[in-house]
Amino acid sequence: MTFPAKLRVGEGILVKRRTLLTAAGAAAASRPFAARSQQAGRTYRIGIVSPQLRSQPHYVALVEALGRLGFVDGKNLEIDWQGFELKPEQYASHAKELVDAKVDLIFGGTGEPIRIVQKTTSTIPILTIADDMVGEGLVQSLARPGGNTTGVSLLGAELDGKRQEILIELLPGVRRLAALADPLVALPRALEAIEAAARGRSIELTIHKIASATDIAPAIDKAKAAGAQGLNVLASVLLFINRRIIIERTAAIGLPAIYQWPEYVDQGAFAGYGPRLAQIFRDHMAPMAAAMLRGTKPADLPVQQPTTFQLAINLKVAKALGITVPPPLLVRADEVVE
Repeated sequence: MTFPAKLRVGEGILVKRRTLLTAAGAAAASRPFAARSQQAGRTYRIGIVSPQLRSQPHYVALVEALGRLGFVDGKNLEIDWQGFELKPEQYASHAKELVDAKVDLIFGGTGEPIRIVQKTTSTIPILTIADDMVGEGLVQSLARPGGNTTGVSLLGAELDGKRQEILIELLPGVRRLAALADPLVALPRALEAIEAAARGRSIELTIHKIASATDIAPAIDKAKAAGAQGLNVLASVLLFINRRIIIERTAAIGLPAIYQWPEYVDQGAFAGYGPRLAQIFRDHMAPMAAAMLRGTKPADLPVQQPTTFQLAINLKVAKALGITVPPPLLVRADEVVE
């Protein structure tokens, strides 16, 4: 085949519990650099199966980081740029092409793409990022992934709950909230947890499940019609890919929303809380990819998790929505767009 934030008060337990595991994963990923080096004169090949655009900043960060680790695109590294922007009906055929071509590593987008890649090969190393690697059945456990897949798990459920807390702080006196949820990612127990947390604050939470892009705008309109005063966009690659629909629709009907990624505020979102995606690809995904290209087995690379989270707030959007952001949140924010 030819290839053309700092943590807030109250989060200490979360970080303490996760840091040891992440440190173990980082150590495992770094050991192969000392033990092995890429073969002189060899070209390594990374296959891609993803619906996302290749030009997104996190993919740019990945390629740049791999270059610093000795795998330079266009020199000793070939990246399957044709594997981006795939439609669902293309996943299986493209995955088979990559397996037939005997690529060295496959990066599979979260959700359906990675599941199809896993069905297609049990030997070629697979690298992915998901909201809950274990909960979504992509690996056996964080410490012992098993099989031929590893990557980064994003603490999706935990951070969904934290974002709800922040949204409540952003909207003093709020009594009704809504959440957009991808049922393939947001498991029942996680949804029950955020519902219980809302009830504990005397807040009514309605959850709107999204199966496709066409569900998004009607769900937002339904939430607004039911009296929702704020929207929590839960962790989901489906919602990530379609964030422009959400940002534009919530702006049109005057519904403040908080998102999974702080980068969204630069795209017109009201608020975002979580790790920065480009940093994850640079600091976690690239070293793991380099380790596997050098021969480390995915089963020997523990799944990593982010430990730095940032809060971003867009004051221009807040003003348009008639919201006065409480000063303590502005002090806590890592980024404020004015």
